[in-house]
Amino acid sequence: MTSFDDRERAEEAKFAHDEDMLFRIQARRNRLLGEWAASEMKLSPAESDSYAKAVVQADFEEAGDEDVIRKVLGDMNSAGVDIDEARVRAALEQKHIEARRQLMGEA
Repeated sequence: MTSFDDRERAEEAKFAHDEDMLFRIQARRNRLLGEWAASEMKLSPAESDSYAKAVVQADFEEAGDEDVIRKVLGDMNSAGVDIDEARVRAALEQKHIEARRQLMGEA
């Protein structure tokens, strides 16, 4: 039975690692998206850092990416940036790839 138990523990450890990595990728992605949006809104470096943190925090409002997209799109429109939801979604996807590459490079 130890072989089965070892395999079960290994699967549980892999699942926990994968979930942790996904969380870290999404947090990094959201920060990168916030930095991109801040640049588009022409915020100062201090405001950009604060805004990027706010975008990361927005992801904890509800499951999925809709809360992040809603925040960024609303903030950018309020700042007078001519942007649509499709462009924000495309940026989110691109930042996801960038975040994954960054984290895989660190590992």
